[in-house]
Amino acid sequence: MSSQFQQVDWSPAIEDAARSLIRLAIVEDLGTAGDWTTQSLVPTGAPGSVAVVARKPGVVAGLMVVPLVLAEFGAKVECEFQAEDGQTIQRGQTLAVFTGSAADILSTERIVLNFLGRLSGIATLTREYVRRVAGTEAQVYDTRKTTPGWRMLEKYAVRCGGGFNHRLGLDRAVMIKDNHVALAQQEGMTLPMAVERVRHNLAEQRATVEAIEVEVDNLQQFEAVLRAKPDIVLLDNMTGAQLREAVRLRNAEMPDLVLEASGGVNLDTIAAIAATGVDRISVGALTHSAVVLDIGLDWQ
Repeated sequence: MSSQFQQVDWSPAIEDAARSLIRLAIVEDLGTAGDWTTQSLVPTGAPGSVAVVARKPGVVAGLMVVPLVLAEFGAKVECEFQAEDGQTIQRGQTLAVFTGSAADILSTERIVLNFLGRLSGIATLTREYVRRVAGTEAQVYDTRKTTPGWRMLEKYAVRCGGGFNHRLGLDRAVMIKDNHVALAQQEGMTLPMAVERVRHNLAEQRATVEAIEVEVDNLQQFEAVLRAKPDIVLLDNMTGAQLREAVRLRNAEMPDLVLEASGGVNLDTIAAIAATGVDRISVGALTHSAVVLDIGLDWQ
């Protein structure tokens, strides 16, 4: 068993996830009748050319989705990229140029920009968190606090920003959280007993998971769970002093154990958390609080 989770880089699986969302977006935006405004005002076959332009600086993500939008719509439009996902971009920079049917460009404009803006916003925020921990051993991880249906794409955007992905779903890794612990204690189980119960169940079911992680919120729980030798321990809402002590105990007793910090993490606090010596810092804000990056179309 490893302490590393599957990372979401571009793949056929993420392309399938994107296509499903694109189909929903097309139905949502055009309904069954299509774009009445464009049908009424744009002559059939009229050509057009537009530049996709960043209105603000940031990190671009979602360019890989653009051809899928055009293909799912059936747009008679060619796309020439002038940037790539994960690239730092400046205000006014052209990311891509569309040429072809003016009607198709107009009808797909908002869908394209929604994907680009949302994903680039996540990548931009992630890059700033990563910048704040530079010079430490800590890596920035996302969480499952994602938009329903968008998880693969949002985690891909985190990767574009230089972050790392936590587990994709409940079936990928075991994470014994505070509520699990509370229920286990009602059954008379200690934390080490809960870990062993999990191991027994996984073996019985012949299940393969990426890691067994345990959440603790005080040093007493941490010392107790060390005996069970999980792959990762999540140190939740601990003070800097508590985090440093947990790192010291880990280094002395189980140096291969991965320590992850969470809770109270923001751009102002993450540097101090990273300086305690933890290996990972999970940040729900990467996906649930990212602001859309302003990207628009300029007709040429």
